[in-house]
Amino acid sequence: MEVTANIALKPKKTRSIQRFHRWIFSGAIAFIDGEPENGDFVKVTDTKGKVLGHGFFTPDASIAVRMTHFGKEKVVDRWWHERLQRAYNLRNDLGFVANAETTAYRLIHGEGDGFPGLIIDHYDGVLVMQVHAPGMWMIKDELVASFVEIYGDNLKAVYNKSRDTLPNAEAMQVENYYAHGSDSALAKMTAKEYGLEFNIDWEKGQKTGFFIDQRENRKLLGDLSKGKKVLNTFSYTAGFSVFALQAGATLVHSLDSSARALEVGENNVALNSLDDGRHKSIQADAVQYLKQLEEDYDIIVLDPPAFAKHQRARHRAVQGYKRINMQAIKHIKSGGLIFTFSCSQAVDKELFNNTVIASAIEAGRKVRILHQLHQPADHPVNAFHPEGEYLKGLVLRVD
Repeated sequence: MEVTANIALKPKKTRSIQRFHRWIFSGAIAFIDGEPENGDFVKVTDTKGKVLGHGFFTPDASIAVRMTHFGKEKVVDRWWHERLQRAYNLRNDLGFVANAETTAYRLIHGEGDGFPGLIIDHYDGVLVMQVHAPGMWMIKDELVASFVEIYGDNLKAVYNKSRDTLPNAEAMQVENYYAHGSDSALAKMTAKEYGLEFNIDWEKGQKTGFFIDQRENRKLLGDLSKGKKVLNTFSYTAGFSVFALQAGATLVHSLDSSARALEVGENNVALNSLDDGRHKSIQADAVQYLKQLEEDYDIIVLDPPAFAKHQRARHRAVQGYKRINMQAIKHIKSGGLIFTFSCSQAVDKELFNNTVIASAIEAGRKVRILHQLHQPADHPVNAFHPEGEYLKGLVLRVD
């Protein structure tokens, strides 16, 4: 790849790159030799000219450079192809490729797979891309060519869904489109998790169409749900509800403030032939519903959307997590279980755990932690980039 400029870092700002962290913040830059444009491939050095690596440049952004190579690592032609193959091989080793019972998995998890600013999910032969950095957008066509090469005839389509994730997408005239395959009938299909089917609408649904990261946590809920009454708040696709129903829960309520989300959930319940009278959808605000809880639920699931998408919103997010957990802990029956989650990257595991503990203290209940939950193995975390561990959760027993 052509290097268009040299980015020199301040003397005290080189340490994180030497420790293989993939983000360079704008405040770390001492000077720029050249005039790099949005998405350009640049060389990164210290002020004395020592090469620290290469990456993609984004002007006027807090993360100014996303590193793709470190030190004197050679930038070979089609470097992305080898990394894609490595990511594919990992998913194959994990048992996801050619798995008839689980056909939804993450192929590329950003920095965890060496692709900063890129997310790719797989749904039964369809890849859905979400690009978060201009540099990855510049090589999108080359990436698609590699997908075709790696998956062969097993690849049905590639949908690029980056209009809402790419910075300055409007100025760059970015639209969502099929980069490979164009059958409109593919716009809505089903994928499986442990044999259970879910409708996937990557064109209109949230994120890439489904929240694959909760797969193992949904299964754990199912393992604990037989004979139980379950409340699934922020239910959206009703994934937790479907697993609970399949496992033999006696009653499952899916709660969401969105009527459209409840419709999506109802369709997934029916898709698995579980619409047998045990399931009910409730349109309501989760906190208000928990305050006035009348049903004696055995299990409550708290899986809200990200309350904080950046550090500036962290305090408000912590208050949101404290409020909803306090109400659930306060009102659940004695011996009940709470599955509680945060997907806010700005709220780390320690802060989330402390917030939940503070909620228990305020609720005046005795609480034990039975499980500490996180994202699954197809969402790997780069050991040198802890920010990739965004999903954290706890299973609490409230006495």
